[in-house]
Formats: sequence, C-alpha cells, structure tokens
Amino acid sequence: CSLATGSDGGGSIRIPASFCGVYGIKPSQGRVPFYAGSPGPAFANLFSQSGPMSRTVRDTALLLQVLAGHDPRDASSLRSVPGDYVAAADRGVKCLRVGWSPDFGYAAVDLDVQSSTLDAVKVFEELGADVEDAGLALESSYDPFMTMFGALAGSRYKDAAEGRTELLTDYTRRWFADGDKVTGSDYLGALGERDRVIASFADAFEKYDIIVTPSVATTAFPVGDPPSIIGGREVNPFWGYVQFSSVINLIGYCAASVPCGFDSKGLPIGLHIVGRPGEEETVLAASAAFEEARPWDDRRPL
Repeated sequence: CSLATGSDGGGSIRIPASFCGVYGIKPSQGRVPFYAGSPGPAFANLFSQSGPMSRTVRDTALLLQVLAGHDPRDASSLRSVPGDYVAAADRGVKCLRVGWSPDFGYAAVDLDVQSSTLDAVKVFEELGADVEDAGLALESSYDPFMTMFGALAGSRYKDAAEGRTELLTDYTRRWFADGDKVTGSDYLGALGERDRVIASFADAFEKYDIIVTPSVATTAFPVGDPPSIIGGREVNPFWGYVQFSSVINLIGYCAASVPCGFDSKGLPIGLHIVGRPGEEETVLAASAAFEEARPWDDRRPL
C-alpha cells in the first residue's frame, strides 16, 4: 500500500508511523472534515482528526491536499482555504526557529529514543535552521485529556459494545468505566485545564515556528503489553508511552512523525514535529527537509 489514512484521536496516526518507520501527519483540528452521518457526541470534532500516512513526505502531502477542505456539516471544519501542501515540501528550513524538547518537562523516555531524537534534531541546525532547547517545563495534560476523551468517546461507543465486553481490551473497558464516572463539574474542570495547556503552547510558539520532540516515548512493544517502566521510571502502562501525542489532540495543533532511526533491537523511532494550528505547510517543509538530509524510504528495520 503506497498511501493510507488514519484517524488520530490521541496519536493513532503518529504512533503507528513511529512504530513502523513511515511518515504520518495529524492535521490541525478541523482541517480534514469529519461527518459521521449519525447523531451522537461530537467526539471526532473535538479530538480526532483524519490524516494521511505514506513512505514519503511528498506522497503524504499529496494525499493531504486531496483530503483537506471545508464541510458545512462538520461544526469544527475549518473555513480557511488549505495551503499548497505539495509545494511546501520544497520550502526548506533556513532560518526556521526550532524549539527542541526531549520530554515536555514531564515525560519518561526510552534511552534509545532519547539518543536518536537528539541526534536527529541536529539535522535542522545543519540545514540552516535556528535550533535551541525550548526549556519546556509543562505539567502532564493526560488527566484533562482522558476526562474529556473518556466522557465523549465512551458515551458514543459504549452501547455498541453492550453484551460483548469480553471482546474489548483492558484499555477500552477501563476507558468506558472511567468515562461513566465523569461529572459535569469534572468536564468543566478539564476544559479549564485544556485552556491552561493551550496558553502554555501559545507562549512557546511566540519564540518558535515548530517544536520538536520524540513521537512516542518507546519503540513498538507486543500488542496489549505496553511498558510499565520507561527510561528507568515507573509509568502508567495505559498512557506512559503517549505523553507526546495526546496533548496535541487536546489543543488542536498539527503534528507529524518523521522516521529518524532505530533502537538497539532494530525497531523504528520517530521524530515529532509540531506546528501551530493551520500551519501544516511549515510542518511539511521541515519534514521534507529532514527526509532529504536523512532519507528513509529505502531503509528497512530488522
């Protein structure tokens, strides 16, 4: 398959892209319209965003060009005209302001992932970008994310699983159970926390055009067996590895995962390139420049 699409509600484009050594971009919230054709909580309109994946940045940009646009049936669909994503791949990164954050100030990260992504961010400096440590000291945003995500998605999909819960993963059962406990006050509190996170990122993007982090805190693990220890730190296995991706869904920014290396077991590692809302062109330009400097389409893990 040369091209594919994904729906990213907490990292489901960027995580598999990172784990599989391909390129994937989660557009800004509303850039690719969503219309379910049925009533129900607008879960997808708040967090989940469809987007393209492929082996190259330019192929991915071409598919995004086709997918992006406005649909009046989607209340969150952006009315602004999509950019020229294919042309953006040729822009380069000279003088681009790049902020590097190895952990957002709170995430535990695998040592191989730390090493590979730190080495990868130096490529932007070699290409003429202005790179510096962003010094981000954020607080984890996973609690407000899961409060809102669980309440909305659980209420939408729980009925479909009625009588078949034995088929669900432990993660999904927990997700539904936690969503049932969310009160209106909890949800309002999570909205306030989201505003805090949005303000923190807005401040950071006053200084930078993109912020670069690891895509995922680990490389791929056996299905259903996420790690409870990452980088020597004990983490919650349900969310410890997704600390970089879910926050971007919470605030609606755009972000891509770029293949940047392999761990000691030969498993792919992804570099996370985050851009302001509506600035997919900048993310694609940075991604394409990195790809040209560190081509990956002829490399195979294992």
